[in-house]
Formats: sequence, structure tokens, C-alpha cells
Amino acid sequence: MKIAVDVMGTDYGPGEIVQGTIDAVNDFGCRVILVGDEKEIEKILGEKKIHALTRSKISICHAGEVIDMHEHPSVAVRKKKDASVVLATKLLKEGNCQAVISPGSTGAAVAAALFGLGRIAGIERPVIATPIPNKSGTTVVVDSGANVDSKPQHMVQAAIMGSLYARHVLQIKNPRVGLLNIGEEETKGNEQAQVTYPLLRRQKAVNFVGNAEGRDVTNGKVDVVVCDGFVGNILLKFAEGLAVVIMQLLRETIKSGGIFTKMAALLMFPALRALRKKIDVAEYGGAPLLGVNGTFIICHGSSRARDIRNAVRVAIEFNNNNLLEHIKTAVEEGKEA
Repeated sequence: MKIAVDVMGTDYGPGEIVQGTIDAVNDFGCRVILVGDEKEIEKILGEKKIHALTRSKISICHAGEVIDMHEHPSVAVRKKKDASVVLATKLLKEGNCQAVISPGSTGAAVAAALFGLGRIAGIERPVIATPIPNKSGTTVVVDSGANVDSKPQHMVQAAIMGSLYARHVLQIKNPRVGLLNIGEEETKGNEQAQVTYPLLRRQKAVNFVGNAEGRDVTNGKVDVVVCDGFVGNILLKFAEGLAVVIMQLLRETIKSGGIFTKMAALLMFPALRALRKKIDVAEYGGAPLLGVNGTFIICHGSSRARDIRNAVRVAIEFNNNNLLEHIKTAVEEGKEA
């Protein structure tokens, strides 16, 4: 499998992105196309000790422009035809690769995918599906940032696509789908939630279990939680921030404790390491953009090498499980129903 990776426009520069792709090539045996400033990428590759076989699986596509975080996404994508995310998407559209990974501006990534790849026929709004760890596994949040305003029918489609992702990629049998709300009762919530609830209840393509409150995202009550991108993105950023604070507080408590605290921590090191791995967002890599005609994985602008390495894994799993075809089939079956 060949994957185009946009290496420009991130918080920590292209070095982290390039290292992540090198790690992915070594671990998964895939091929990658690094899209960005050719001279800068060549310099980074030259500074790293890379095995000849690994280097042979890495190519470069020069991009002369970058879309910054502060730019208007759709305007920038239309104007900057030589931007790294635009060229990476073009590579996918033309069949030169099988997936795109973009850790730059989320808005620009969504716009590039929409303009460059188009939507799957029948899908009105693509959504970002982000896995969040819960106490027993994973909860998929859809949408986590593609659409800040969603109509009830968009949220129903999000539920279907999120359910398919949980079933075929995360291997969750008959995933439970919940509508994010302020209470369990059917009558709770704003107008959007109250209209969406009966639509989901009648939807045979998903295992709808009712409203899900904020705590249900992490307690394992649901496998997929549906919301609009405005709420979903806030939920995601809060969860990520909370995980970081918990680990910081734990380290500070151990550091400031006495000898017995440090001895206990040493004995518990394997368990603490497992906990850190479970709640570390880097372990989950990127989030797929569901509903576009291609495998498009979106990562944080603050992605480090491990995030990118794991995003490549997500792209491979997405492709290997034929999720695009499952979504297309579900849309067709919905039309016939």
C-alpha cells in the first residue's frame, strides 16, 4: 500500500512527520510519498540513518505552498493549487496512492478532500470519526470536527458510518450507538437532538440504544456516540486535555512523595505504563474522514512521530477492511428501504 503524507503546516515542523513515516515504513512495510518542500524533506532524510530498503520505499512530491491554520479553509484550498494537502489529495484522486494522511489544518484537509475526492453518492456531509478510550475498549465520536452545524439527517448518516467503522475496522460486533445529549430521556435536549432521536430509533442500519450523556463516552455504555462537529470537537479536546493532566498529576504526586511512594510506583510501573498507553491519543493515530471517495486520515496539527506512525496503521486498517465499499453498500440499501 502506498500512502501520501502531507508533511507541512504542523506545530512541530516536518521533522516529526518524516520520522513517523520512516517508523511506519519499517513497521508496516508500506510505501509513502512525502508531500512538501522537497529540499527540506531531502535534508531531513539525509540527516537520519535510514536503511537503503526503507529509503527505497520513500518518495517525495514537491509542494511549493502551505495552508496555515489561520487561513479560511475552502478559500485557501481553491487558491493554493500547489499546497501540500491539495497535492496529496490529487495523488489519491489520480490513483498514485491509496490513502492520504494530513496533520495540518483540519478545515483545509476536509475542504481538500471534498473538492478533490468528492462525497460518496448519497452522503450529504462527511464526518470525522475519532476513537476515544473508554474503560472497556473504545468509543467512536462522530462527528468530531468536520461540520459545526449538522441537520438531523446528517447525524443519522454519521451514525451509520460510525457504526460501520466500529464494526469493520475496530471489530466491535453490533456496536451500540448513542445520541449525545444532556439526559437519557427521549424528550431531553435541544431541537436538533429531539428531531434526531426518532430518526435514529427507526434506523434499522444501526443498533441505537438511546441518548448518551457525557459520562457514557468513557464508561463503555456506548461504542459510537453521535453529535455535531461543534460539540464533538469540544468533547475530543476536553478528553485529550484531561488525559494529559491526569498523567501530569500522577507524575507530580509520585515525584513529591516519600520513599515508600516511589517504591510503590516502581512496583506499579508496568500497570502505569499500560494506563498511559491506553489514554494516550498518540496510540490512536489519526481519525478517518468518513463519507468521501477515498481513504483520508486527519491528524492533529501537534502530531509527533508516533501519531503519524499510528495514523499510517489506521489508513492500512481502513483499506484492508474495505470500509469505503461498506459505506457505499449501506447507502444503496438505505435508498431501497
